[in-house]
Amino acid sequence: MRGLLCWPLPMLLFLLQPWETQLQLAGPRCRTGPLDLVFVIDSSRSVRPFEFETMRQFLVGLLRGLDVGPNATRVGVIQYSSQVQSVFPLGAFARREDMEHAIRALVPLAQGTMTGLAIQYAMNVAFSVAEGARPPEARVPRIAVIVTDGRPQDRVAEVAAQARARGIEIYAVGVQRADVGSLRAMASPPLDEHVFLVESFDLIQEFGLQFQGRLCGKDLCAEGGHGCQHQCVSAPGTFHCACNPGYQLAADNKSCLAIDLCAEGTHGCEHHCISSPGSYFCRCQAGFVLQQDQRSCRAIDHCSFGNHSCQHECVSTFAGPRCYCREGHDLLPDGRSCQARDLCNGVDHGCEFQCVSEGHSYRCLCPEGQQLQADGKSCNRCREGHVDLVLLVDGSKSVRPQNFELVKRFVNQIVDFLDVSPEGTRVGLVQFSSRVRTEFPLGRYGTAAEVKQAVLAVEYMERGTMTGLALRHMVEHSFSEAQGARPRALNVPRVGLVFTDGRSQDDISVWAARAKEEGIVMYAVGVGKAVEEELRQIASEPAELHVSYSPDFGTMTHLLDNLRGSICPEEGIGAGTELRSPCECESLVEFQGRTLGALETLTQNLAQLTARLEDLENQLATQK
Repeated sequence: MRGLLCWPLPMLLFLLQPWETQLQLAGPRCRTGPLDLVFVIDSSRSVRPFEFETMRQFLVGLLRGLDVGPNATRVGVIQYSSQVQSVFPLGAFARREDMEHAIRALVPLAQGTMTGLAIQYAMNVAFSVAEGARPPEARVPRIAVIVTDGRPQDRVAEVAAQARARGIEIYAVGVQRADVGSLRAMASPPLDEHVFLVESFDLIQEFGLQFQGRLCGKDLCAEGGHGCQHQCVSAPGTFHCACNPGYQLAADNKSCLAIDLCAEGTHGCEHHCISSPGSYFCRCQAGFVLQQDQRSCRAIDHCSFGNHSCQHECVSTFAGPRCYCREGHDLLPDGRSCQARDLCNGVDHGCEFQCVSEGHSYRCLCPEGQQLQADGKSCNRCREGHVDLVLLVDGSKSVRPQNFELVKRFVNQIVDFLDVSPEGTRVGLVQFSSRVRTEFPLGRYGTAAEVKQAVLAVEYMERGTMTGLALRHMVEHSFSEAQGARPRALNVPRVGLVFTDGRSQDDISVWAARAKEEGIVMYAVGVGKAVEEELRQIASEPAELHVSYSPDFGTMTHLLDNLRGSICPEEGIGAGTELRSPCECESLVEFQGRTLGALETLTQNLAQLTARLEDLENQLATQK
């Protein structure tokens, strides 16, 4: 840069005038249009008091040459040394007088020179919307003017590049001892228009005049040739194109494209979205009508017109009204009338014994001596049976908690078809994993409700699968009289049911054979990865009647029918009958009496049948 003595005399006389007057003599106040301008002032200890005063006057004079206002140029000032201080933000003052008063009251910090820290603050804070900067979508130019007299004590290149990438135009003004390399690292390109090196603070007004000239450049939009399809927006020394409402700028930054609001996926139309520039409207499919919200669609209710002639129910379809009949009725060929039907003949009622139609519904019946199950279809065939039943349930970690709940429900469905009572069927439950735990013994509960409640309260054990250990526990403990099993002399069947989902981690052969030697009828129920060979080894012969398998826990309820037909004895001792050994004399006499009574009944029935046959023969002979 040129020294002071090399300047022409008229220019020297001009420079010797007060800075505020010189900047105002540069011409009328320029109209820059909207602009966000932040001055970043070095107030480190290397800036002497009279130099700082010169800088203060320079700022005041420069303000008087700007078109300051909320909708024009907004000005902010920060000073820095080893720290950063906001003198006033962009949104603080709308009047030039208030800004000048704040600048005149400025006190220098007089510490180090952390220029990078100041640029970081300007980027993240000073140019934020919260501090008064206009939002990026407003496309208002953001300009930072950094004035420094020395070499930065921190790194500036990287943070300055970040600031420029965010759209901040940086002017770097170096005075006296300033480092030219640092100035070039901070400034925006082209560097010859954004880097200023002034030999002393007395000559800083040179930058002020050049900077004011840059802001008061030509209106490129007014000169034409900008190529904007819709609107041209001027900025200091430049311009940008904008589009009318409903359009957006194309990739060439000049032409405009209609905004397809339907393509953005936020229209909310239930069926179809029809786009127009900057707007849209919703349309419904055939058979529907748009509702008041102008987005959702409602099916046209053809039945509401009152001309459908349906005897029972009318349902609207796209093709018009369609008639349906209430449950228990069939639609006649005319498509409108309904006729009652015999549900037992027309539906898969599922009754195990007998179905009886009752108007629009039906009910199931069971033969005498049997009771209807909770499902309303099957008959309880175990009400007259006496069984001591011990259930061994796999609680290993492979079962998983949700499947263990299905197992408990499955066990309760078995209990539903048992005659649970102290004199009828007694139920015990054992859970096994790496260890064995008796959840409740045979003699604890006397009703099905109590057993089911106890089953639901069982907690999942997890860990391994020691099926052999469980079988040993069952043989040695579960069927003992101490745990509620009835004496062997009473000949009450002893049934063990093992439920498992995988291979045992110990040997099962010894105790599986021992269980059957003890007269226990063994059933094996396998799920998922259960091993068929082990199931057959556990179960009694024939295996086809004593082994059941389901591929997963959700479908194992189909095993209930097989188990119900197998576990329930075909003929049990009547409820309330005293249990006695069949070898006792009284038992033999009682058996003989029941047998003779049955034979007498059969003889009487045979005599009645013979008499009826003779009557029929006589009637046939008479007709001949």
